[in-house]
Amino acid sequence: MTKEIKLSKKIKATPEEIFTAITNPLTIELWTGMPAKVELEPGGNFSMLDGEISGKIVDFEHNQKLVQLWSFGEENEPSLVSIELKKDKNNTIITVHQNNIPKEAYENMVEGWKGVIFKGLADFF
Repeated sequence: MTKEIKLSKKIKATPEEIFTAITNPLTIELWTGMPAKVELEPGGNFSMLDGEISGKIVDFEHNQKLVQLWSFGEENEPSLVSIELKKDKNNTIITVHQNNIPKEAYENMVEGWKGVIFKGLADFF
């Protein structure tokens, strides 16, 4: 059995700044404090948080959307992650939709999105 997450957060930054922050390995390292790799092209590999999160880039639209497949190991199907960026005055609303999360990983994923990713980006900007 799998679960899904849909979360949003308003961050005081432009969509361009956030897109760079989530796709540029050097910038990812600045706000997470851990190594990252990103091949920003469809089918490209990525990893962040020193390999804790890894997978493939499915699609992207600069400054608007990033779609990835996250791996949960050989025994599980990949999880589809869609990150959308919408300008809201001087802020950006970042919306994450992630499906096919193994039940045992769900709580860690919610905490990761809220505590590591959203908080890390908000603190960075």
